[in-house]
Amino acid sequence: MSSEVIDILFNPWVRTLLGLCLIGVVFGGAMLVVWFERKLSGDIQFRLGPKYVGPFGIFQLVADAIKLMTKEDLIPSKADRLLFVSAPIVLMGSVFMMLVAIPFGAVFVNGVEYPIVGTEMDISILYIEAVSSISIIGAFMYAYSSNNKYSLLGAFRNFARMIGYEVPLGITIVSVAVMVGSLNIIEIAQAQSPIWFIFLQPLGFIVFFIALMADMGRLPFDQNESEEELVAGWITEYTGMRFGLGFFAEYIHLILGSMLVVLLFLGGWNLPSFLTNVTILGFFLPTLFYLLKVALVILTIIMLRWAVPRFRIDQVVDLSWKRLLPLSLLNLGWAIMLGIYLGM
Repeated sequence: MSSEVIDILFNPWVRTLLGLCLIGVVFGGAMLVVWFERKLSGDIQFRLGPKYVGPFGIFQLVADAIKLMTKEDLIPSKADRLLFVSAPIVLMGSVFMMLVAIPFGAVFVNGVEYPIVGTEMDISILYIEAVSSISIIGAFMYAYSSNNKYSLLGAFRNFARMIGYEVPLGITIVSVAVMVGSLNIIEIAQAQSPIWFIFLQPLGFIVFFIALMADMGRLPFDQNESEEELVAGWITEYTGMRFGLGFFAEYIHLILGSMLVVLLFLGGWNLPSFLTNVTILGFFLPTLFYLLKVALVILTIIMLRWAVPRFRIDQVVDLSWKRLLPLSLLNLGWAIMLGIYLGM
C-alpha cells in the first residue's frame, strides 16, 4: 500500500467518519452486552423472557426497545424541567467524549502500526479519566431534577462512592504512566510488548479493577440504585427513552471500562511481529485479539454480578479509603522503583 493511499485513509476527515462509525459500533456492542447479560442471567435464574422470546432470546431486546419508545414521557409536576430534560444529554455526552480518545484496535500496514482511534492525544489517559467523571454530574442532574428523596439519596451515595474510588483509580493510572513515561494511552499499550503490566503491577491491576467496578456502578457497587432500599435510586422518576438512555449509558461505560483494563494491563493489541508483518493478518488480527480480551473482561464483570452480594454503603466507603487508597500508594512506589530499574 503506497504512502499516498495511507495518507488518504488516515486524514482528519476519514478519522471523523471513523469516529461516527465507532459510535455506532459501541451502541451495537452495548445492545449485545445487554442481551448477553440478560441471557446469561436467564440461564442462571430460569427467567423466561430473555431465554425464550425469539431465537436465543434475541427478540427480548426488540420488545424492550418498543416498550421504551412507546411509553409515555412523564415529567413530575414539581421537577426542574430544564435539568430533567438535560440530564440524559450530559450522561451520554460523557460517553461520547470518552469515545474520542479510546482506541478500538490497530491496523498494521507494511509493518507500520495505525491505531483505530478518533484522535491521538499526548495526555489521552488523563483526558479519559477527566471526562468519565462528568457522568457523576449527569447522575446528580437525574436525581436533583426529579424532586424525589429516594433519587437524591441515590445521588449522594453515588457521590460518596465515586469520589472515594476515583482517587485510587487515578493513582493506579499514574503508576502505569510513570512506568511508561507517557500519558498517551496508545504508547502505554505499545509499551506492553512483550510483558503485560498485569505481571509487572499485579497489585495495581487488582486496585484498578475493583475501583473501576465501583466507578461503573456494577454489582456489588450499585448502592445508588439498589431497588430494595431506594426503589430505583437516581433514575426512579424517569420513563421511556430518558430512562433507556441512562440505562444504556451504564452498559457503554462497561464496554469502555473493559477496554481500559485491556489497554492498561492486558497488553492491548500487541502481537508478535511475525504475525503483524503479514499483510492480511496485520490488517485484522491485532484488533480481533484486542476485542477478544475486551469480551473476556466483560464476561468476568458480568459473572461477578451473580457471585458477590451487594455491600452496604459504609462498607463501600471503608473499602475505598482504608484499603484501596493505601494499596494504590504502595503500588505507585513499586511502579517508580520498577520504572527506574527497567529504565522505562
